[in-house]
Amino acid sequence: MSKSIQQWIDEDVRPVQDKPLKWLSDYHFFRDPSRPTYSDLSYFFAPADGIILYQKVVGPSDAIVDLKGKSYSLQDALRNPDYDQPSLVIGTFMTFFDVHINRVPYPGRLSYKMLDPIESYNRPMLDIEEEILEELRITPEKCAYLHVNQRMVNRVDSVELGQSYYILQIADYDVDCVIPFDIKQNQPFDQGERFSQIRYGSQVDLIIPLSPRFQFTPTQPLGAHVEGGVDTLVAVKPRSPRHGDH
Repeated sequence: MSKSIQQWIDEDVRPVQDKPLKWLSDYHFFRDPSRPTYSDLSYFFAPADGIILYQKVVGPSDAIVDLKGKSYSLQDALRNPDYDQPSLVIGTFMTFFDVHINRVPYPGRLSYKMLDPIESYNRPMLDIEEEILEELRITPEKCAYLHVNQRMVNRVDSVELGQSYYILQIADYDVDCVIPFDIKQNQPFDQGERFSQIRYGSQVDLIIPLSPRFQFTPTQPLGAHVEGGVDTLVAVKPRSPRHGDH
C-alpha cells in the first residue's frame, strides 16, 4: 500500500537507518522480499519502489522538468530526437533504502537498450535523497543527473493495449550496473514479473504514449511512496466510441 513520505520513513527507514553502512549494503540493499503477484489489466502497477517525483502528460519536446533553465523532455529522456508521441510520464525516485528490484507494470514483450552516460561519469543523486529523507520534500528542478546519466531504455510491446510503452531506468553516480535478469531481447513478461535491478540509488520512469483507444489516469498523488508490483500507478480505461465510429 502506498504511503506518505513521513509514514514510509517512520515505518520502513527508521528501523534500519542507524545500521552500519556495510550491513545496509550487504543485507538490506540487495533484499528481494516475496510479494503477491497481481494481474489486472485495468492498471499499470508501479515498476519500482520509491517516491513519485513527477507525473504529467507532455508533448515529445515539452519540458518534463526545467533544470536550471534547460528543459528536460521525453526526447531527452529517451535520447531519441525522433520520438513524436505525447505521453504520460511518471518518475519514481529510488533511495538507498528502497528495494531495487524492478517489475513489469503491464504485460508484454520487453526489449532493452543501454545508453552510456553523456559525460565521463554519472552525476550523483544524493542531494535528492537527502532532501527526501531530511526535509520530507522533493525538488525535481535539482535533478541535474536526468540529462546525462547512464540509462536503460526498456520498450514493452503490449498486445492488450495495441501499442508500446517504456520503462526508463536511470543509474546513480558511479553506478554502471543496470542488470536485466533475461539477456534475450523481445521476451514475454507477465504483469508484476521481476525483470531487472539497478544498484544503489536510482530512478525509474514509466512513459506511456497516449492512445486513441484508452485513457491513462494516474492513481497516486505526487510525493507518495509506492511499492513495485504492489501499488497501482495508472488506471487504464477504454475510451467511449465517438459518434460514427464502428
